[in-house]
Amino acid sequence: MAATTVKAEPLGQPPEEKVAERVDYLNLPCPIPYEEIHREALMSLKPDVFEGFRFEFNKGLNPQFGLSHSVYMGLAEIPSQSSETIKIPTAQYEFGANFMDPKLLLLGRVLTDGRLNARAKWDFTDNFSLKANALLTNEPHMSHGMFNFDYKGTDYRAQFQLGNGALFGANYIQSVSPHLSLGGEVFWAGQHRKSGIGYAARYNTNKMVATGQVASTGMVALSYVQKVSEKVSLASDFMYNYMSRDVTASVGYDYILRQARLRGKIDSNGCVSAFLEERLNMGLNFNLSAELDHSKKDYKFGFGLTVGQ
Repeated sequence: MAATTVKAEPLGQPPEEKVAERVDYLNLPCPIPYEEIHREALMSLKPDVFEGFRFEFNKGLNPQFGLSHSVYMGLAEIPSQSSETIKIPTAQYEFGANFMDPKLLLLGRVLTDGRLNARAKWDFTDNFSLKANALLTNEPHMSHGMFNFDYKGTDYRAQFQLGNGALFGANYIQSVSPHLSLGGEVFWAGQHRKSGIGYAARYNTNKMVATGQVASTGMVALSYVQKVSEKVSLASDFMYNYMSRDVTASVGYDYILRQARLRGKIDSNGCVSAFLEERLNMGLNFNLSAELDHSKKDYKFGFGLTVGQ
């Protein structure tokens, strides 16, 4: 009989362990802009809820230039001393013009009540850009303008803000790991003699996003988004003002179907809202909106159509 040879294992040999992937801190990803750190939560918890009927028509004249028309008929809220919401019928028409270029973006909107909205974005280089926003109205002291100067680094972003009323602001956000970014902001409102400072943190993976923000104005904001699947996301947030002692918490969802998108939320004040966007055909979208606020006895329902891209 042939002898069987058994290979002996060395004594005291530890089992093989997976070597953790080393992090290259000199090659971290660039974080998202500071003012957008809550964008995933806002997508689910702050849908564009409206009341009444809304019709939008978008027409592209060429690859760069396009026109838009919008008609809205519904109810407008007016200030009241009572707890119940008082509304009056209203209607308005909006005309818009868009110019889109790889380096330049121009948007303009004119409403029948005399308001003019304008936005511009100019990319000077791949890293430096200028954004401008303006609102002109007939009402005294309601017109305003803002300039944002943005710089995008390899693993950080910086922004400087300049607005009317002697408003100055700056923010900075830095990636400190492949998933964690930290940032801060400062502002000075010369017209109102107010200043403030704030800090923010954002942690994100392929399955979740967690953010936290605190400011000297009294605001504390926390949000969390869990990606259940490629089509379903769950979100929650917590808002607290330690000066006014106001607290609000909400939970919501974002469900993407093949030709529709459904978003909704419920908050600690008992307000429930839902927003449906459905693509009926190429260039034709249907919107359905609803919001129930039992504490204020305020109930909103709206539907609309969007024609064009």
